[in-house]
Amino acid sequence: MADEATRTAFIEIQGRMIETTGKLKQVQSQMRNKEAEKKRAFLTLEELRPLPEDTNTYKSIGRTFVLEPKSFLVNEQEKKLQDSENAISSLQTSKEYLEKQRAEVENNLKELLQQDPGIARQIMSMTV
Repeated sequence: MADEATRTAFIEIQGRMIETTGKLKQVQSQMRNKEAEKKRAFLTLEELRPLPEDTNTYKSIGRTFVLEPKSFLVNEQEKKLQDSENAISSLQTSKEYLEKQRAEVENNLKELLQQDPGIARQIMSMTV
């Protein structure tokens, strides 16, 4: 009975570990995407700012280009930059939470294995 309870606890902890790790990888991927978006907006702003106000600027929409005033494009890029920074800070908070959750699950797993060293042998026999 105790073996079955320990095995069930292990399977539950293992599932939580897999779930938490998957969520963490997803958040890290989203952070990388937002960092790239932020960098693209920053570089675009760096190129737009020195241009004279009367310069013809175009916005890409699909496969076409639409004439837009420089001020419109600058405002749009500044908004993208700000939105990316906000999203990155939010994702950073989520990442820290998920890392704490993963550490907690790892500790639970270590405690379970220390309580019943025999389960480690059973687990190894199940995986082979």
